[in-house]
Amino acid sequence: MNYETFNPHPDLEPVVKCYWTLEVPNGSQAPKQRIVPDGCIEMCFILGDDIKRFTSEMAYVLQPRAMVIGQITTPYYVQPTGYVNSFAIRFYPYGFANFIRTPIQELADKDTPLHALFDEVSIGSLEQDIIEATSTNERIEIVERFLKNRLNESAVVDQIVKSTIDALYKTKGKASIGTILKEEPHKRRNLERNFSRLVGISPKQLGKIIRLQAALQSLLNKKNETLTQIAYESEYYDQAHFIKDFKEFTGINPKEYLNDEQMMLSSLIYSES
Repeated sequence: MNYETFNPHPDLEPVVKCYWTLEVPNGSQAPKQRIVPDGCIEMCFILGDDIKRFTSEMAYVLQPRAMVIGQITTPYYVQPTGYVNSFAIRFYPYGFANFIRTPIQELADKDTPLHALFDEVSIGSLEQDIIEATSTNERIEIVERFLKNRLNESAVVDQIVKSTIDALYKTKGKASIGTILKEEPHKRRNLERNFSRLVGISPKQLGKIIRLQAALQSLLNKKNETLTQIAYESEYYDQAHFIKDFKEFTGINPKEYLNDEQMMLSSLIYSES
């Protein structure tokens, strides 16, 4: 399993977090992989064999070959049907809203084909160019041209949203929204409204996801630490609170996480975030 990340052009740095590629050889018989919330929205191109997204224990649909994966609020499962070769753009929580007119909250917890969000002619051309590209750098150049052409020149990243998200990342989700807005509490309602429009989830929910991500990294990188230590470092009320939030977003408890082969992909991604 080969996972790599790449930095965006400076013009897109305010909205694009990174580009990533994932390649898994055919015949690896990968089990279902549990995908958990990370607070970001992604545009993804499937260049290898089809990938299943499970809608129940046994039922599944095939993911679109070119899609946007909206905000994830509950875990779900995917499974490759063969060779995996994916190229994707990971946007900051507020980033993708700058490129579409569709309300961002409508994308949550589903895979939306790109042709449902952009005109079919330009998406058809984009997808074909991505398929025919001979390197990741070429794909990045192609998608950056597409994004730059569609980035509204008058669009300005909402500063109260950005500053709140920056504070959440800086504190690893530990800061409460009330603390972040302590000097300007009257902006709370406006913040909630703009989060719904630009991010697709509430500030509190994003904070919980960011804190969970920090805890996941601690689990992966500090395997000798106890759950109590990780809960303390992440400023959960206690271990029970940590386990409750962990299960809400991953579907399993922390002890199961490290030994669950269905978390191999998530573990690889989050250990390098």
